[in-house]
Amino acid sequence: MTLANSSDIVTVDKILELTTQLSVADKLRLIERIVPQIDREVKAIRKPQSLRGIWRGLDITDEDIQGVRTEMWRNFPREDI
Repeated sequence: MTLANSSDIVTVDKILELTTQLSVADKLRLIERIVPQIDREVKAIRKPQSLRGIWRGLDITDEDIQGVRTEMWRNFPREDI
């Protein structure tokens, strides 16, 4: 689609107004075409964060681990399940 005047500013409101003029089938086609484009753009923005060094600086002792294990298994097995 080309704009009649290059000074026209495309806004979400204008786009939504135009989409109300589309048939349901054309709205579905629009969604089918725009979703993959949005997905590619989002994936390009989101870079996976490395988990390397996530535990660096933490002092976790054997006693800490045993305490957590005891807490997790305290109510096992449960009768209400």
